[in-house]
Amino acid sequence: MTAHRNDSPIAQLGQGYYWQDLSVGQRFHTFRRTVTETDIVNFISVTGMLETIFIDTTYARGAIAGRPAPGGLTYGLIEGLIMQGMVQGTGLALLEVHKKMLAPVIAGDTIWAEIEVTEVRPTSQRNRAVVTSAIEVRNQHDKPVMAYTATRMLAGRPG
Repeated sequence: MTAHRNDSPIAQLGQGYYWQDLSVGQRFHTFRRTVTETDIVNFISVTGMLETIFIDTTYARGAIAGRPAPGGLTYGLIEGLIMQGMVQGTGLALLEVHKKMLAPVIAGDTIWAEIEVTEVRPTSQRNRAVVTSAIEVRNQHDKPVMAYTATRMLAGRPG
C-alpha cells in the first residue's frame, strides 16, 4: 500500500472549492439533514441553553407544534453540511455572519440550504479571497426557516 501526501496528484475526496472556482451568482444546495430529539438534547446540554422552551415539552404547547430546536443548532447543522461540501480544506476563517430566523425548526424536520455566492474579493496577499454567500435554510416542506449571509476567507489553488 502506498501512502500519499496531501500534495499528491491524486484528487482528494471532499475537497472544498478554492476561491478561483467560485463566481458571483453561482448556486449550490447542501445535502438534507433530519433534526432529531437527540440533536436537540445534546445541543442544549453542551451549550447550557437550558431554556424552558427547550427542556419542558409542555411549555410551548399550542404556540409551536412539536419540540423546537434552538436556532443555533439549525445554524450549526447547516454550517456542518457546508463545511463538508464547500469549504473543507480551503476555508481559512469565518469572518462575519448575519442571521434571521424565519420559522421554527422542530424535532423530525429535515433541513437543507441553498447557497448563492454574492461576492468574491481577492486579497492582495497569500492567494486568498473574501467570499460572501447568501444562505437560505429550508425544511422538508420547502418552507424557509432561516436566512443568513456568511463572509469567509478562502484559500486559493496551490502553486
